[in-house]
Amino acid sequence: MAGSASVASEQRWWRRFVGFGSQTKTDLPGGPPKSHWRRALGFAFPYKKSVGVLLLLTLLLAAINAIEPLILKFIFDNLSTTPELRALFIGIFGLLGLGLFRELVTGISNWLTWHTRLGIHYALLEATVGRLQLLPLSFHRTEGVGAIMTKLDRSIQGFIGALSQILFNVFPAVIYLFISVAIMLRLNWKLALMVLAFAPLPAVIAAFAAPEQTRRERSLLDQWSKIYSRFNEVLSGIVTVRSFSMEEMEKQRFLKNVETANRTVIRGVTLDSGFGAATNLVIMLARIAATALGGYYVFQGEITIGTLVAFLGYIGGLFGPVQGLSGIYQTMQKARVSLHEIFNILDMQETLGDEPNARKVRKIKGEVVFENVHFNYEKQERPILRGVNLNVYRGETLAIVGPSGSGKTTLMALLMRFYDPVEGRILLDGADLKTLKQSSLRRNIGVVLQDPLLFNDTIRNNIAYGKPHATMAEVRAAAKAANAETLIANLPDGYETMVGERGSRLSVGERQRITIARALLKDPPLLILDEATASLDAESEALVQEALDHLMKNRTTFVIAHRLSTVVHADRIIVLKEGRVAETGTHDELMKVNGYYASLVEHQTRGLIQNEGE
Repeated sequence: MAGSASVASEQRWWRRFVGFGSQTKTDLPGGPPKSHWRRALGFAFPYKKSVGVLLLLTLLLAAINAIEPLILKFIFDNLSTTPELRALFIGIFGLLGLGLFRELVTGISNWLTWHTRLGIHYALLEATVGRLQLLPLSFHRTEGVGAIMTKLDRSIQGFIGALSQILFNVFPAVIYLFISVAIMLRLNWKLALMVLAFAPLPAVIAAFAAPEQTRRERSLLDQWSKIYSRFNEVLSGIVTVRSFSMEEMEKQRFLKNVETANRTVIRGVTLDSGFGAATNLVIMLARIAATALGGYYVFQGEITIGTLVAFLGYIGGLFGPVQGLSGIYQTMQKARVSLHEIFNILDMQETLGDEPNARKVRKIKGEVVFENVHFNYEKQERPILRGVNLNVYRGETLAIVGPSGSGKTTLMALLMRFYDPVEGRILLDGADLKTLKQSSLRRNIGVVLQDPLLFNDTIRNNIAYGKPHATMAEVRAAAKAANAETLIANLPDGYETMVGERGSRLSVGERQRITIARALLKDPPLLILDEATASLDAESEALVQEALDHLMKNRTTFVIAHRLSTVVHADRIIVLKEGRVAETGTHDELMKVNGYYASLVEHQTRGLIQNEGE
């Protein structure tokens, strides 16, 4: 129990350290501020013990690598003075033992590194995926599914790579650098200073390369996001693409954009190869200079052959860490690009937040009141709703009709609290929606949309989506009430049949009956039907309408409809026009008034109004 408490306390500390809930948007052109580096490293905090062990292992590896040239010095010094097989064997077995021990430590280090990387990766996914599901609907519509997923994947991978390089490559490089420099100065300070004179040159080369590499990294992230955003749209709308015979054009568009991105990569590889060649040339010159000066010192008797061999060994290992350190700026810049995208997601304002004292929704009667509700979407001047006042009684079926853009769907979005009114308020059983927890509110509202969405899962799991632990008997009862039992029985695997992406293996009418069964199983006291039968043929509509009648019993129901034939039997109809309630009453009452509703009915019976979505 003490261990669990400790872990929980650590996780709470970590979340405060990472800074969830901050609303500072990360849109600085130069990358995230320094506080974001602290927050980013906070993701590694739960793995501090693993990181500590890794750092100790890297210290051990650095010491092993530093000892190896000294063993070579021992071997060659003995061979050049009084050659003895015993000294040779000692040196060889020393190198062998050192190599085996190094491989063992490296294997443990690699395993622990991947364990830590995957843990940090999981923590980042947990944070970003959770946040994505809370962001405004406008964000998802603007960015697009493909772009979001590409940016998220590449940003997390980029950050994890940079973090791993800093923790597990740069730090060991610094340790080895200090050890090797100290040993070289001890062996011969003049030769050491000559070698070290070459050391800053790779850093200078990296400084020239870094700005272009950062621009390229940001450009590639944007390009790939756009490419896969479009590709996702094409696959999602493959029926439309094929109906217009645009497969070849979409393929060519995709390949052309990929080719453009690849050209950016090739240009980058060309430049990086040039910078790499320059760095390798510096290393080669350092080796030649060390060999020349060291050979001269051997000739003069100032150093032994073993010392020269040791120096050459250190040069081979010295410039690796130097290059790692010189590349740290480039690594940090790539990480800044990745962090920019990650923290844009983590710091973006949620659509709405629960108030501190918000309470869970308990038993609902189903009385809804709209009091002087005004609303307009962000960056849209024209108000959608203008002072809507409406009382909806328990168990009442209220139909909402009106032309496209009159605010029907918006009114329901406010009821589900996807948005808050700009002015006025909405009450549920006398309680302002703002005082209720959003998740518990939505658990009490069932929704059946015009475009029924099913997940690529079994029929059973789709029906039980809102009640995952439902029994098979409950699932069957919901399917029977939704007129879906016969169609399920005719499927090859019955309730275990996979429906395909978005339910593509079923017809629209069949999908709609499954979504109605899902709503029935959820058993919500409030129900929203948004054009639930608009896309159906006459036979399917009859089956779905019968299922809807079962669903609507003893529930407060809101029916949004363009096809007015579907709302004739509603308890009450309201007509929204230009964001206001223009008329209200039963079908017969509104027809007698001979107002706007009557004109809509007349036009529809003549077939003059299209069934448009909002």
